[in-house]
Amino acid sequence: MKHATFGRMELLQGDITGLQVEAIVNAANCSLLGGGGVDGAIHRAAGLQLLAECKTLNGCETGQAKITAGYRLPARYVIHTVGPVYRQRPQDAQLLAACYQNSLKLAAAHGLKTVAFPAISCGVYGYPPKKACAIAVDTVKVFLQQDHGLEKVLFVVYADEIYRLYHDYLTTNVH
Repeated sequence: MKHATFGRMELLQGDITGLQVEAIVNAANCSLLGGGGVDGAIHRAAGLQLLAECKTLNGCETGQAKITAGYRLPARYVIHTVGPVYRQRPQDAQLLAACYQNSLKLAAAHGLKTVAFPAISCGVYGYPPKKACAIAVDTVKVFLQQDHGLEKVLFVVYADEIYRLYHDYLTTNVH
């Protein structure tokens, strides 16, 4: 597994469902009832109790976030956020940034110190990874500068090319 540290931000290549962090973020769909990609992997790893709790949440709007227990995951919590489907609209970037902001606010409100994010909207939602990476890193960087008690934010990616994009962006833009 590749790993790099940039201050309070870290980059990992691997499976987000196996991480020993307080919360992992789920790139969910509006129903919160599971799907493909990271969402499906998290639901499978957490077990049916996660689905049962998600059914009580009445879905989630794009850009918003909701928190559940982690159940069979090593992470205590799952923060579910719904990224935008990329359509080259100005609000796509605002909605993606809101996913990171609202997830981080929820983590801080629950007193969490460590949170791991996947590359939200970069799978079937079609967000260009280079643009999504810049939004993710810049949004997290600003949030951490405001010091909400978070000690570590991890970006966890699966593919080599996404890892390289994040690594290059973090190396250039985080001091």
